[in-house]
Amino acid sequence: MERSSVETAVLLIQCPDQRGLIAKISGRVHGFEGNIVSLDQHSTAPEGGLFYMRLEFRFDPKLRDRARLEAELGALALELSARWTVRYASQRPRCGVLVSSQLHCLLDLLYRHSAGELPMDIACILSNHTAAERWALHYGLPFVHVPANAANREAAENEILGRVGTSTDFLVLARYMQILSPEFLVRYGRDIINIHHSFLPSFKGANPYQQAYERGVKVIGATAHFVTGDLDEGPIIEQMVQRVSHRDDVDALRRKGRDLERMALGHALEAYTSQRVIRDGNKTIVFD
Repeated sequence: MERSSVETAVLLIQCPDQRGLIAKISGRVHGFEGNIVSLDQHSTAPEGGLFYMRLEFRFDPKLRDRARLEAELGALALELSARWTVRYASQRPRCGVLVSSQLHCLLDLLYRHSAGELPMDIACILSNHTAAERWALHYGLPFVHVPANAANREAAENEILGRVGTSTDFLVLARYMQILSPEFLVRYGRDIINIHHSFLPSFKGANPYQQAYERGVKVIGATAHFVTGDLDEGPIIEQMVQRVSHRDDVDALRRKGRDLERMALGHALEAYTSQRVIRDGNKTIVFD
């Protein structure tokens, strides 16, 4: 292949485990003269289990355009009873970021993005407060102030959907302290990633650091997870933990927790935008 014509793609596939899967999938890539760059796979059980694979490959669109390539992969998936997605390196996903008044996760996200660590584009930042506006301006990103509370939730969600409904591939809740309604989740219909300030499934809901302090925990954590209609129950992508002691009051737990929240969300977004996450029911497979 001529280097200038090569395109890179990532195939994520999941199906019932069976003999010869790696050979069949890699053989199909070889069939359209693709060159495998990396391959990672996991099986829940050798017999009767589920099979997951991430396969990164390079191909020449002049030999196989995307439509033909996807038709061949689709035929293979039908043969294997598989679910699959393919994303191309030239197709950077676009996200919308929702945030409230606590900005530590947003600022870390913006830094990672500006440093080239997150292969995605940020369409806009939306907030029910104005504290993030100057940082959006600093990074040259659109900012939208959408006042939101329990009394005007429907109107606020309609405005948010109007801003992100057709311009984003996924949303990030970077400490957005409003609960999105089940109707919003259905209408948006794409992935939403949240950072929760506890080591789920412990201390769900509001004020988890106070809950942790009252229980005298010795470890606190933060969890990045997909949002579902069940509050704080979505499939977990990444978790970070840190030991604490009886000397730590609630403010100390919050301070230490902010570092964990930044890291957990950053790592989750890097994995997600690099196509290393397969979502399956209430779990995820996250390849290294």
